[in-house]
Amino acid sequence: MLVNLVSFSAIFLYIVAALSRFIKIGRLNRKQILLLLGGAAVSLHAFVLYQTIITPLGLNLGFFNAGSLISWVIALLLLLSLLREPVENLAIVLFLLAALLIGLEASFHTERILEQDFGVRLHILVSIIAYSLLSIAALQAVFLALQDHQLHHKHPAWVMQRLPPLQVMEKLLFQMIALGFVLLSLSLLSGIIFLEDIFIQHKVHKTVLSIIAWSVFAILLWGHWRYGWRGKRAIRWNLSGFVILMLAYFGSKLVLELILQR
Repeated sequence: MLVNLVSFSAIFLYIVAALSRFIKIGRLNRKQILLLLGGAAVSLHAFVLYQTIITPLGLNLGFFNAGSLISWVIALLLLLSLLREPVENLAIVLFLLAALLIGLEASFHTERILEQDFGVRLHILVSIIAYSLLSIAALQAVFLALQDHQLHHKHPAWVMQRLPPLQVMEKLLFQMIALGFVLLSLSLLSGIIFLEDIFIQHKVHKTVLSIIAWSVFAILLWGHWRYGWRGKRAIRWNLSGFVILMLAYFGSKLVLELILQR
């Protein structure tokens, strides 16, 4: 009962935070309100995750639990980014996504217990942070594409009016991609070291797709450094890498846990 109550409270705060541009609290500006409400939502979300993922047998990273955990890391990273960068508009999508995944986690029970081995836990932690950063970069790329489209068509709608300048958006995008790429590299390396066999039957698709995604991001960063890739080309490569990475993680979990029920 307590977990359900906290889950509902976290969902409510995420939704209110996502819509905080319409809210006024005293002398607080929009960013301060977003940090206040978002921080409360992330704290309650952490409690829910602790109750549902930490078990006596190990970590329960079933499909919806894993999705909720990744959305929590994304929300936390967004709040930390807000302290330095003007990324308030990303919260509209990311906080609503976190609210949705808490609701799915509370409504559908999935179970996949992972052993309490330090190496495995380290691999999982690095993988989740890498995926979360690259998820934020993917959403940033979508906003950048909208901003670029409106700029070229001289159509300054709400996206152009509320986002930082195009150069700032591109700089933030490549910073996130670069950091996500480093962590994705560490994730693959830790998988090779700590997992027994990353090419066995039920892991081979995840491994191959992760390596392909890593290659896509590597080419993107090299192209940006060597040839100055930016704009539409960078957006296409970034979104392609993210889709492949999403299929690597959630695609394999969806098939194994919800369809094959392994």
